[in-house]
Amino acid sequence: MAEARVVHTVDRRLGSRRLAGLLTGTVGERPGYRALAHGVRTLLLDGRIPLHTRLPAERELASALAVSRATVTAAYDVLREGGYARSRRGAGTWTELPQGQRPSNVAAFPAGDDVLDLAIAAPGAPEAELRAALAAAGGMLAEHAPTPGYHPYGIPELRSAVAERFTRRGLPTLPDQVLITTGAQHALSLTLSLLGRQGDRVLVENPSYPNALDAIRGAGLRAVPVPVTEDGWDCGLVESSLRQAAPRLAYLVPDFQNPTGCLMPHEQRLRILETARATGTWLLIDETITDIALDGPPPAPFASLAAHGVGEQIVTFGSLSKSHWGGLRIGWVRAGSGLITELATKRVPSDMATPVIEQLVALHLLRGMDDVLRERLPRLRAQRDALAASLARHLPEWRWRVPPGGLSLWVDLGRPVASALARAALAQGVRIEGGSRFGADPGTHEHRLRIPYTLLPPQADEAVLRLSKTLTGDLTPTPADTTRRHWVA
Repeated sequence: MAEARVVHTVDRRLGSRRLAGLLTGTVGERPGYRALAHGVRTLLLDGRIPLHTRLPAERELASALAVSRATVTAAYDVLREGGYARSRRGAGTWTELPQGQRPSNVAAFPAGDDVLDLAIAAPGAPEAELRAALAAAGGMLAEHAPTPGYHPYGIPELRSAVAERFTRRGLPTLPDQVLITTGAQHALSLTLSLLGRQGDRVLVENPSYPNALDAIRGAGLRAVPVPVTEDGWDCGLVESSLRQAAPRLAYLVPDFQNPTGCLMPHEQRLRILETARATGTWLLIDETITDIALDGPPPAPFASLAAHGVGEQIVTFGSLSKSHWGGLRIGWVRAGSGLITELATKRVPSDMATPVIEQLVALHLLRGMDDVLRERLPRLRAQRDALAASLARHLPEWRWRVPPGGLSLWVDLGRPVASALARAALAQGVRIEGGSRFGADPGTHEHRLRIPYTLLPPQADEAVLRLSKTLTGDLTPTPADTTRRHWVA
């Protein structure tokens, strides 16, 4: 029987000034002990304080907040009583989560025909274009049929087409800098297996794409989470985490981040690039959502900002799953040619090559990609706005920000009941994912839901109406509610 891998975390400490700054924005100046405890709890559930972080000593935090030590002592008592902190005499106090608020890795709740599925943030295929691509691929298949059909790097035509698209977007790319994979998830897993060693540190966003977090955990790598809030990235914290933890890898989704929808500003990209160069950290940049730019032009590739030589530390992933169709399972890696060769060699023992017929379909779709996006983006924009209107109408107490791109809203419920609500919603015929599924620390973001706007407006409105009906029942979290996890995309 194979030995289970242990997921390691990095030793974490939180300085008094840092915590005081976070708390001041949450509970105001000179809070009472209950407000202080509530503020720490809110920061923990929102992922802005990582799980298992050592909190400042009582005297230090009291000084930083200009309150009495008794106020901090009482606040820590409240946190311990609620299960949000634990202490060891003489050693300190750490953030914790109550028992029963730790989701497991068990997939659950498959969607049936009568279920409105809000767990998958991916659109259906453009049917006419897909039919045309299949016909075109059939005609091109005769050229490949006499060959063995194994292309560990991908067929040359598709590698060239992906390279040309990168070049048009502002990142000069040669075909030998591209590897075709079986989806972007395969690209990430393959890269982790090549560049990471069990126990290595990986900087990750919190929250982030669940399947990427699962791949990192499955590889036995140690997560170093940095928060992404509705306001985006705290670049200073990202930089300090890179310097202090010196992670070997950093997995980032800078373009319409999943699930928050945030777009990383140009200046922050430059600062992170410079810091990663200094620390020797490989940047793994996920661009699978880049093309879903709803309120402006899509950003240039992250790697296009790198100075000569620094770009060798950047690995970029992309796919057709969000722009076209996830069922096609076509993705790619863009990196230095030497690394591409190593990745192709690494893939052969477990995945000899991506199927030729799918690559030919993808080649046709990629050549007409701009036409597809011209039709698809306005429709997604309308669906986004319709979903926001439905939420405002049926659930006005919930809060969210309309993102400039991507495929979902990151909704604040105002209380930590997301897992219980997701379970109750299934009984109403809605499959949805609680925010904890996206947490780098299991159990955080329990006050959040990711709600995709991939359904047509009438279906989305019906789904929101059904969600509103779940709020009339008992949403008290129970172990049964919080130990199930959906499969999501």
